[in-house]
Amino acid sequence: MKVSVIIAVYKDIVALNLTIEAFKTQTYKNFEVIVAEDNNSQEMREYVASIKDLDVKHTSQEDIGVRKSRSQNNAILKSCGEYLIFLDGDIIPYSTFVAGHVQLAARGRVLAGRRANLNAELSIKMREGKLLPLRLEKFYFILGFKLMFDRNARFEQGVYIAPNSLLYNVFLAKRKRNTSLIGCNFSCFREDMIAINGFDESYGESSLPDDMDLDWRFRAYGLSLHSCKNVANTFHLYHKKQNNPTSQEQWEKFNKNKKEKKYISNEGLSRHAESISLFD
Repeated sequence: MKVSVIIAVYKDIVALNLTIEAFKTQTYKNFEVIVAEDNNSQEMREYVASIKDLDVKHTSQEDIGVRKSRSQNNAILKSCGEYLIFLDGDIIPYSTFVAGHVQLAARGRVLAGRRANLNAELSIKMREGKLLPLRLEKFYFILGFKLMFDRNARFEQGVYIAPNSLLYNVFLAKRKRNTSLIGCNFSCFREDMIAINGFDESYGESSLPDDMDLDWRFRAYGLSLHSCKNVANTFHLYHKKQNNPTSQEQWEKFNKNKKEKKYISNEGLSRHAESISLFD
């Protein structure tokens, strides 16, 4: 199955490079990477053009405020994979990341992943090239030992368990787990994303579009959300918390759409000229 990995990014090329290097070590090979830039910088164009040994595409748009949802819709339109995986540009995947999503993928299902939050010390080492993603993955219990004592780090979410293992089948496969969707690590079939008209761009800078809004819309469409925690693992680089507050007006719209079961967004993929063929 061909997979399109969509990475939402703004300006942090150093973090993106760590993510890209991690994708070069994936055990599953049939995928493309689409760098979905919420900007249109020469630096990013030059960086993407310099990437070797990886099938990479690049989408961009004018920088007029946070428009992550529109940027991700741009990437969906440019994708050619049957299956879509979404993550952010400061999220570093395990070498088994794509394989994990593919192994748990099923029709009628959306996969909700998680992330282990790195502390400042480990993040700086990675940004400076002193710690490679694959090394942290392989020696996670040693190098990430301090994360065990940091509640915000969510150390357990970085513990890899193979989906075809006895441990997974006995203890995790049928266990009730948190399936709420977070935008930095989830996946779905491309046709399902098209069916709900992609991300809702009308929420603007709010953080609603790529987690809470998509969560209920997928469910209302008839899909089930399934956890891929401990299977499709990622590291999240440390940074100061960024806040994209949701206004009262946006919350009212969100709640109104849920009440009226309007799970097909009015301002999504169909707003783009390139999407016309998708809806013929």
